[in-house]
Amino acid sequence: MFTKSAMIYDAVFAAKGKDWADEARKLSAVVKRHKRSAGNTMLDVACGNGGHVGYLTKEFAITGLDLDPGMLKLAEERFPKIPFHCASMVDFKLDKKFDIVMCLTSAIGYAKTLESMRQAVKTMSDHVLPGGVLLIEPWIDMKEYKPHTVHASYVDQPDLKVARINTNVLRGNVSVLEFHYLVGTPDGVEHLTELHELGLYSHEEYLAAFKATGMETRYEKEGLIGRGIFIGIR
Repeated sequence: MFTKSAMIYDAVFAAKGKDWADEARKLSAVVKRHKRSAGNTMLDVACGNGGHVGYLTKEFAITGLDLDPGMLKLAEERFPKIPFHCASMVDFKLDKKFDIVMCLTSAIGYAKTLESMRQAVKTMSDHVLPGGVLLIEPWIDMKEYKPHTVHASYVDQPDLKVARINTNVLRGNVSVLEFHYLVGTPDGVEHLTELHELGLYSHEEYLAAFKATGMETRYEKEGLIGRGIFIGIR
């Protein structure tokens, strides 16, 4: 995943216009519309380096979970009082349940097969308290994915210059993104590469995965960044 680019992750996404504060505000509104439980405990699955965490701690008692040790290390350094767990979204098992379980930034795509995506949704739903909500921001729909394209992002800070270029290909139902980073600092220039593979699923397949958990299932088309958001109510 972001094993090589963890230290420049925030800079790259800031250059792409990602607004963590605005997303957190929209997320809070989604929670208020649908949550019926009285508590405020929140599990952030695939939390990365904690991009949303800092904007949500005033409202929610957050626990983080991610599979990438490097990103978790950054999250722990930023938020030393928040508990974090290193585990896979597909089969993690914690000793408590939460009022809100969420998986944002399209991280559900890293469950690369339909079976693993369904299992991840079930695993997350198993950690939701009665009246609580499960919120999942999907990866791109199979029908909207455009393979054989090239994309670029650029960071231009005084002591950090980054060019991130990636190509997209399709292998079965998996989107394969090969990222190349040219990273310049006062110490020199480095070339990094990462391969990201994310499963592509239809709207109907996500809905079916939610409904299989027995939760009341809803969908909001706009979501946080225009990719929609699936909502399960326990």
